[in-house]
Amino acid sequence: MAPDRQTLPPVRLRSDAELARDALATPLLARAVRLARWAGPETRVGAGGELVDEQLPAAAEELGLAGDPDAEAYASEAWRIAVDTGLVDVQDGEESEAGEEAVEAVEGAGDGTVTPGENLALVTGGAPQDVLAIWLEGFDAVFADAAAPYIEDLDALVGEDGEIDFEALDWDPEGEAEFLEGVLGNLYLLTVSEGGAGEGPVPLPALAASMVVPDDMGEPTDDVLEQVSDAMMRLDEQFRVLEPIGLVEYDPVDEALMAEEGEEPAPPVDDEDVSRYGMVRLTPLGLYGVRARMLEAGLVVPAVGELADKGADVLLDGIAHYPQDAARAETAGWLTAREPGTAARELLAAAKGGDPDSPLRRLHAQQALSLVGAEAEPAVREVLDDPELGGLARVWLAERGAADIPAPPEAMIFWLAIDTIAAHLDADGDLTELQDLIEGLTSRHGGFFEAAWRVEHPATAEVLEAMGRLHRDKPTAKEARKAAFKARSKN
Repeated sequence: MAPDRQTLPPVRLRSDAELARDALATPLLARAVRLARWAGPETRVGAGGELVDEQLPAAAEELGLAGDPDAEAYASEAWRIAVDTGLVDVQDGEESEAGEEAVEAVEGAGDGTVTPGENLALVTGGAPQDVLAIWLEGFDAVFADAAAPYIEDLDALVGEDGEIDFEALDWDPEGEAEFLEGVLGNLYLLTVSEGGAGEGPVPLPALAASMVVPDDMGEPTDDVLEQVSDAMMRLDEQFRVLEPIGLVEYDPVDEALMAEEGEEPAPPVDDEDVSRYGMVRLTPLGLYGVRARMLEAGLVVPAVGELADKGADVLLDGIAHYPQDAARAETAGWLTAREPGTAARELLAAAKGGDPDSPLRRLHAQQALSLVGAEAEPAVREVLDDPELGGLARVWLAERGAADIPAPPEAMIFWLAIDTIAAHLDADGDLTELQDLIEGLTSRHGGFFEAAWRVEHPATAEVLEAMGRLHRDKPTAKEARKAAFKARSKN
């Protein structure tokens, strides 16, 4: 399921209990549950398990929809979800003697009998995870509906073998499902990415463009704009289908903007127009549902809180490229379950190493330790003489105003400087902040580069080369490049 990135930004999900309550409150599942409780042996269904036409008015009345022109369609849709999610069980007349007797008892009955499904009891008696599993089955069914074409005359497409002629439909089921999965994937990414939509709505034109316009395209061509308009109209229909299951909140396209038949709607030209072309946002339940589909597709889709019971090594690797707020929240949750001294020792042990990922690991360990209370001081003092950890231990102690902090050896000062810059290079952070860090370090230490190229750190040469590229003072940048050359020559 798109997007094609292997690892996505972490999402903050509501608790299972909150999500389960949201699921039961969705219009479609709530109606399905109500019909499942209403149904009984006398309920008449067709060969496919659908309610027969004569049964639909009573079902609509049970749902409180009497008088709504679409009442029977809503009742039929809710019944199908009840069947698909196991809230009711439909057996054909040949499956059991009881089923045959029930069918014979009702004149003109359909081809099956109805009994409560196994999942109906879970709605009130199951765990939140049970309710969410039922909702996910409903989401799968609605997703299939959203990806299917609208057919006005189904009989005209049924061949002599009883199968639908998909070629006559000019419909690619796999391609349509892939398109919708891609749309939901992009909407998910916009929602969870730092600087993305967050909890706000996304304009439908922007979402359609994300599926159609190539990333490297400048001004879209007329052909591409036409494709965007087509995609918008498809998405308008699909989000209308997906909204009742609680996946999205959708403000549809203003009907006044719909084109006449054979014409294409003009694309929006300014921000004021955009909202009239549809606005959509994933609900908290929708985030949960789309993430579940991504996990099934084999993507790595982290959620804040899932590392709480893992070791410190897994924590530091896991949050390596999290946005700052998400990394802090994940770390705070991890620390909650541990005694400060124990947590500090685990973090410091996991931070050691000379592998390429170790500088970023130490940076995150230092940030995690900033959340640990003074009770961790004995554990931090244990590593004061460690060449890799002694520098960050002194920083931690100094920030807390601790007494008797031994002065660091000069080699440790420069090793920590190289390690810190290496970590920020790996973190892909703000360029200006990195330049400020580099210029601050060089200004505080006279003869910085003469000492730095001698540092026994795996990233010394790489860091000095980066300083040569990023330092805004040209003479200093030249010094950095010379130092990088010396570091490489030394090795």
